[in-house]
Amino acid sequence: MCAPNGCFVGWVTKLVRAERPRLVAAARNEGLGDAEALDAVQEALVTFLGLPEASTLIEHDQDGARLLIAVVRNAARNARRRHHRSKPHDGDVETLMDGGDDQVAMLSRAEERLAMSTCVAALGPGQQRVVIMRLLDEISGEEVAAQLGTTPGNVAVMLHRAKEKLRACLVDAQVDAVTG
Repeated sequence: MCAPNGCFVGWVTKLVRAERPRLVAAARNEGLGDAEALDAVQEALVTFLGLPEASTLIEHDQDGARLLIAVVRNAARNARRRHHRSKPHDGDVETLMDGGDDQVAMLSRAEERLAMSTCVAALGPGQQRVVIMRLLDEISGEEVAAQLGTTPGNVAVMLHRAKEKLRACLVDAQVDAVTG
């Protein structure tokens, strides 16, 4: 018999050791590099240890693994958000403050962003990741390929096809805006 907390910690230790490759892969699939993925797994582990639901799963390894992977994904997404927020941004706030743009131009830009967001959302998940990493995060094709576990040529093809789909979608959105 072990102390209640000792059993839980021992179970979590075995779970993490067994699921380590899946945990790191889940973080890397969210677009993190090796070091960032490891940090996300460690952050997720701390969060997991504090979850009241986690201790109820001690007899259910599969459910515990699923919960831990979900926590890792959330930690990885949060890490990407924090990284994105730390980058300098071109702010529309300054433009609004100095009155440099008129309302028609601001509305037009907002409509363009909405159309672009809608078109990106229509892409498949792989193409979305490639577009986000290559175009928005400005990560090199080789790094994207390494993070996604594919070749730089495949990344280039995915990006090319995604751009074609985005162009077609944006043209359709413009036609709809004019005729609608």
